[in-house]
Amino acid sequence: MTTSFDQLPAHVAHSHQRVHVVVEIPKGERNKVAFDPELGVFKLKGVLPEGHSFPYDFGFVPSTKAEDGDPLDVLLILDAPTFPGCVVEARLIGALELEQRENDGSTVRNDRLLAVAADSHEHKSIHALTDLSTDMLHEIEHFFSSYNEAHGRSIRVLRRVGPERAHALLKHALL
Repeated sequence: MTTSFDQLPAHVAHSHQRVHVVVEIPKGERNKVAFDPELGVFKLKGVLPEGHSFPYDFGFVPSTKAEDGDPLDVLLILDAPTFPGCVVEARLIGALELEQRENDGSTVRNDRLLAVAADSHEHKSIHALTDLSTDMLHEIEHFFSSYNEAHGRSIRVLRRVGPERAHALLKHALL
């Protein structure tokens, strides 16, 4: 029996207050893992170069499809790393609207939502990107840039946006 996170009805998986995020890669990991809907399992897609690791848990919003054809990506700030497949209730704090240049020279939008675990103790005061330090935002952007460089791609940050725009991006991506 295969499992699909897209089987969660959209009205159950998302609200304007909370969104469910499926973690693929825990904070501190070098292994790039992605959910394979055909197999119904998490599959190793690659390994980050030595010295690189995910700065926070990374995953996706189920029942969505972004412009790159994958579910909508989320960088999830929480108190401690989780594990692949863990579903975390979160609140959107904003997004990085990104343009990604592929190996073949084409470009595609590949936005990243940013969220905080709804029940976080350490980060309960974070409700918008403006609540993050400039240094933290720069480090997150730098991670995505270096991650893409390691794979022969590049990104350009088009805009940093707040929670309202993040919810609009989510609504646009819902299946």
